[in-house]
Amino acid sequence: MAEHREGSDHAFSEAQREGLYRAIHERRDVRAQFLPDPVPTEVLARLLDAAHHAPSVGFMQPWDFLVIDSLAVREQVHRLFQRENAKAAEHYANERGELYRRLKLEGILESPLNLCITCDRSRGGEHVLGRNSIVETDLFSTCLAVQNLWLAARAEGIGVGWVSILDQEELASILNLPEQVYPLAYLCLGYVSEFLEQPELARSGWRQRLPLAELVHGNGWGEPLLDATLHEALAGGRD
Repeated sequence: MAEHREGSDHAFSEAQREGLYRAIHERRDVRAQFLPDPVPTEVLARLLDAAHHAPSVGFMQPWDFLVIDSLAVREQVHRLFQRENAKAAEHYANERGELYRRLKLEGILESPLNLCITCDRSRGGEHVLGRNSIVETDLFSTCLAVQNLWLAARAEGIGVGWVSILDQEELASILNLPEQVYPLAYLCLGYVSEFLEQPELARSGWRQRLPLAELVHGNGWGEPLLDATLHEALAGGRD
């Protein structure tokens, strides 16, 4: 039996680990802090390369990347957002409705660059290894590409904002997407004046981060963790 070791020869250095965890904890959904400075070509290439190295079920790599710097296209998307946002606001009344209408929920025109990450639902053919039981794994895989890009962007000092208040069919029409291609994530990218200490929605009082210790279960739903030390560590985690 192999002897137990505290560390691993494959672990990153302490400084490298801290950089990774810093990117995770300081990543923000940016809406209002964009600067007009352009994103250099070499930086954008690194971000796209990071996204392209995301894991994917069956190595199907279902993503494509639409780099959108046309003001005319962004104005079309912005009008679509305004219409859908007005419809979304109807779900909230009284103080909640007033707060919703004050929230800044996109930076489509303020950011110097928009990026749409799509999912080609036919990529890999009819039978993709590992996709037989869960067809949606192509969408899940594309979400991992979004996350890779988001963390790499934070490391580069670039803010990213995901605009989800859009009609996906109309967005696909604006971007001339083929029928089998789904516009999974419409993102705003750019350098920012600051990265907020808290997520925007937490700072505004819309919603707070849930306690991690309440979300981790034992061997079944609602079962306590047998490892009390782990529970204590989770309870004392970062906000």
